[in-house]
Amino acid sequence: MNCQLMSVPKETTQPLYIDERRLQDRLRSLAEIGATPDGGVCRLALTDADKNGRDLVVRWMRELGLDVSIDAIGNVIAIRRGLEAGLPVMTGSHIDTVRTGGHYDGNLGVLAGLEVIASLNDRAVVTRRPLAVAFFTNEEGARFQPDMMGSLVYVGGMPLEQALATRGIDACTIGEELARIGYAGSKRVGMPAVHAYVELHVEQGPVLEAEGFVIGAVEGVQGISWTEFGINGQSNHAGTTPMRLRRDAGYVAAEIATFARRLAREMGGNQVATVGSLSLSPNLVNVIANRATMTVDLRNTDEQALREAEERLFAFARDTAAAEGVELTQRSLARFAPVDFAPELVQRIEAIARDMDLPVRRLPSGAGHDAQMLARICPACMIFVPSAGGISHNVKEYTAPADLRAGANVLLRLMLELAE
Repeated sequence: MNCQLMSVPKETTQPLYIDERRLQDRLRSLAEIGATPDGGVCRLALTDADKNGRDLVVRWMRELGLDVSIDAIGNVIAIRRGLEAGLPVMTGSHIDTVRTGGHYDGNLGVLAGLEVIASLNDRAVVTRRPLAVAFFTNEEGARFQPDMMGSLVYVGGMPLEQALATRGIDACTIGEELARIGYAGSKRVGMPAVHAYVELHVEQGPVLEAEGFVIGAVEGVQGISWTEFGINGQSNHAGTTPMRLRRDAGYVAAEIATFARRLAREMGGNQVATVGSLSLSPNLVNVIANRATMTVDLRNTDEQALREAEERLFAFARDTAAAEGVELTQRSLARFAPVDFAPELVQRIEAIARDMDLPVRRLPSGAGHDAQMLARICPACMIFVPSAGGISHNVKEYTAPADLRAGANVLLRLMLELAE
C-alpha cells in the first residue's frame, strides 16, 4: 500500500484494517435515534429524528478532527486534510431512512467512511490528497420527492431554489424544515469539487448472499422512472349502478397496476415495475370510487427499454381511462437515466477484493444511490456487501459483521489508492 507517512512508527507500513467493533458501535448508536418498537428505524428527512442523527454524526466528524461544512441544501461534508492541497477523494451516503428502515441502508456508507478516517488517525497516516466523508440530504425521497435530492442539487442536476421550495407529504417545504432543524447551511452547494467518489452500501437484494459472494463490484445503477397517476371518476351506489354505466376510478387504478406487472414480465431482462402507493376516495365498501391516486415505479438498466416501458404504460393508462369515461392526469415524480460507473474503479474493487481473498462479482444496482449523481461530475463507484435474505427498507434488514468488516476494508484500501 503506497500511502504517505508523517513521523509515524515503522509498523504503520503494515496493512491497515478498520476496527470492526468501533464501526458496529457507531451503527448501533445511530440506530437508536428514530428507533421503532419492532427494531427498525424511522428517520424521515429533516424531521426531529433526522436532526438528532445529523447532530450525532457531525459530532463524531469533529471528534475525528475533520473540517465540517454544511451547504444550502443541508448536505454535510467533512474533510481530512492531505499532505497536499487538491480535490478530495470522497466517500459517504445518507442517514435518512424510510418509515420502515433498518440499521444499514445509507448509514453504513457514512459510518464506514468515518471508520476509514479513524483507522488512519490511529496509525497517524496522512494521505497525499485530502479525504472527505459526506452525507446527503433526502436520499430516500420518503418525505420529499425526488429521492437523492441532496446529491442531485450538489452536482447541478436540480436548481437549489426548486429543491428548497419542494413540499413534502406533510406540506412542509425543504427550505422551512432545513431552517427549523438548523441545517440550512451557508456553504455554496457543489463545493468542494471531487477527485473521485466511492460509496459502500448494502446490496438491498439477494444476489451476493445467494451466490456466495462477499463483495459486489457495482457496474452501474438502473434508470428510474416514478410516475403519479390521478384518476377522477364518479361516486355512486355499489348496488344500484349497472356495470356498463360506471365511471370507476378504482377499477382503472387496478387495471393500471396489473398492467405494470404484466409489462415487466413481458419485457423481461432487467425490467421491473412496482405500484407502491395507491389510495381511493371515498374509500368506502359500498361506494364506487370517484378518485384514485397511485404511483408506478419503473426501472431498467437500459435507457431505450425504460423509455419503451414508459410509453406502453402511459398509452395503456390513457386508453383504459378513456374507455371507462374517467379523467386521467399524470406527473413525473422522478426520472433518472441509467448510470455506468467508472470501469477502472470497478476493476480496482475486484482486484482489491481478490487480493484480500474475498469472493467478488460484478452486478448492477437496482436501487438508486447518491453515487449515481456524483458520477456526473467525477469518477464514481460502489462497493456492495450482502443483505441477508435480500431484505432492505425493512426492519429486518441485516448484514453480517464479517461482511461489514470486509466491505469497509475494501473501501479503506481503495480510498488510500485513490488518495495517492
